[in-house]
Amino acid sequence: MKLRSQSWFDNPDNPGMTALYIERYLNFGITRSELQSGKPIIGIAQTGSDLSPCNRHHIELAKRVREGIVAAGGICFEFPVHPIQETGKRPTAALDRNLAYLGLVETLFGYPIDGVVLTIGCDKTTPAMLMAAATVNIPAIALSVGPMLNGWHKGKRAGSGTAIWEARQNLAAGHIDYAEFMDVAAASAPSVGYCNTMGTASTMNALAEALGMQLPGSAAIPAPYRERGQISYETGGRIVEMVFADRKPSDIMTRESFENAIVLNSAIGGSTNAPIHLIAIAKHLGLDLNNKDWQDVGHHIPLLVDMQPAGRYLGEDFHRAGGVPGVMAELLKAGALPHPDAMTVTGETVKQAYADARVLNTEVIRPFGEPLKESAGFLALKGNLFDTAIMKTSVISDEFRNRYLCNPEDPEAFEGRAIVFDGPEDYHARIDDPALRIDENCILVIRGTGPVGYPGGAEVVNMQPPGALIQRGVTAMPCIGDGRQSGTSGSPSILNASPEAAVMGGLALLRTDDIVRVDLKLATVNVRLSEEEIAERRAALLAEGGFAYPQHQTPWQEIQRGMVDQFDQGMVLKPAVKYQHIAQTRGIPRDNH
Repeated sequence: MKLRSQSWFDNPDNPGMTALYIERYLNFGITRSELQSGKPIIGIAQTGSDLSPCNRHHIELAKRVREGIVAAGGICFEFPVHPIQETGKRPTAALDRNLAYLGLVETLFGYPIDGVVLTIGCDKTTPAMLMAAATVNIPAIALSVGPMLNGWHKGKRAGSGTAIWEARQNLAAGHIDYAEFMDVAAASAPSVGYCNTMGTASTMNALAEALGMQLPGSAAIPAPYRERGQISYETGGRIVEMVFADRKPSDIMTRESFENAIVLNSAIGGSTNAPIHLIAIAKHLGLDLNNKDWQDVGHHIPLLVDMQPAGRYLGEDFHRAGGVPGVMAELLKAGALPHPDAMTVTGETVKQAYADARVLNTEVIRPFGEPLKESAGFLALKGNLFDTAIMKTSVISDEFRNRYLCNPEDPEAFEGRAIVFDGPEDYHARIDDPALRIDENCILVIRGTGPVGYPGGAEVVNMQPPGALIQRGVTAMPCIGDGRQSGTSGSPSILNASPEAAVMGGLALLRTDDIVRVDLKLATVNVRLSEEEIAERRAALLAEGGFAYPQHQTPWQEIQRGMVDQFDQGMVLKPAVKYQHIAQTRGIPRDNH
């Protein structure tokens, strides 16, 4: 077979350009015989850096990837990817997902690369890499950096993010002081790797395996374990085999694979950010996926993994209990995985790849017939405040259910007085304002936090109650927003409301003291206003210039705001989704001289 890289390094039909390309790549010590040997050039898309502590361990793991590539007969070219660190980037790392995607598309298409290892980890890194691989469609395999080791504080598991949300409540209630708050936060980050809870990072890395894009069993290995280095070596070897087999992302990430991933997400108690990212990846493959699919395919699936924030345990426990293979084994055994014949990067089907998998600890990964919760997937809600939003049902606590969902005359539904905040700054400034008269019968609403309004979409919807209510034992209130929340949060918020307020979605028209009804039986959220009143408010707001949001601060903010789609459409760049399978449909790029 002719490799893409040969058009650069071994093209007798154009000796002048071949000489130009090959001359400069010799200057760091690689030989002409290597570049013209017919060996595939394998890229390592390096996301590890000092700016990205969750992914930083990839700097070391890449050494084992290189050895695996060389042993299998490939040549390795390692290159940097735009950094995305969830806890470091302001105003939000979500702003950079599409930027990293664009950069990686240009790299994979415009350089002499035959296949690529995608070093995934922190939340937005995984979708950015998979989106780019889907667009270019050369052989690609993902390699997770792995979660941190379990964190501990005063003899109790301290999970990334989850421990901070709990400590935030304890600080507000006066149970701990500022110094102990910082101690809790530090205890939850004990080693290299990403969040050790089932936040967005663990979720997206597990879903990359469920999609077939990682080696089976590789998603949940903790970053410091020796097995992480071993799977890195195996990943390097596998991508070389994939190039010779011409096994591409479009062969692996099919509609069937996405449905498998939705089912796995329910079983593991995965993050509410997952729909945004999987919808985006699907769009770049030309596949239709929407929030309703998440409800139809995944809501009836039980919660099997007892892992924070929906449960008790952490990443090390999940891996030792069997990890993703253990969950897949339970789903396959129960006949709950819809497409066992979907392909994986190994060339095997899911059923073949996980044939020998089993659960090693039934406390952490429950048997299918003995789950933590039945019907633990997402609900796709709609109404006159938005066309669609997501609610994670696996994190509905007994306290929340008893307070809001157990009225025998109106089960699974509640009404409340809306308290509306315009962004997180407004929330923090006014949540404890007694003039708002916030009690447990209110619904907290935050807007201006979506892809356009924030910009990028902020993780701010998991709003805690006022301190006075926390001191009375009210630790969770109903929350609605056009932003996101951390996957490490246990709040059963109504999230990702689309369209957002910034583009005149219904939340832009909501006012404090309006009555909002949430009905989980009907999957609806509505404000109790007439259509005439809603129309009058819309006309008045448009006359004032529409919903106000902050000015652009950087060129990229303006560029993205001008072309970004809503959360329910994957927050993709609208012009980008028409570019699909470009290695096959657009050929080799033109010469540069």
